[in-house]
Amino acid sequence: MALPVLSTDMSDAEFDRIAGKAANAAAFLKAISHEGRLMILCHLVTGEKSVTELEDLLSARQAAVSQQLSRLRLEGLVVPRRDGKAIYYRLADDRPRKMLECVYELFCKDD
Repeated sequence: MALPVLSTDMSDAEFDRIAGKAANAAAFLKAISHEGRLMILCHLVTGEKSVTELEDLLSARQAAVSQQLSRLRLEGLVVPRRDGKAIYYRLADDRPRKMLECVYELFCKDD
């Protein structure tokens, strides 16, 4: 996929469209820029998890996990589901998975 080329002869509408997409991308990157949120997304790639499961997997307090899940939910990256007293989370769509694959290629994969 080719990246867009910004130029001075671009129409205002086209520039505004690209600027809007840049704003969306920046919001997404801010949402995943926290280590705790990134680790939550890594765990959710394998499937739905309860808040309690995430606490155990992350060795983190419930308040910290809930705070990060709240941010991810506000950004539309995770979706909650209540089952009695338990709340389960899953990825809202494929964007986090694609991003994690890219991060893995850049930072984790052996040379």
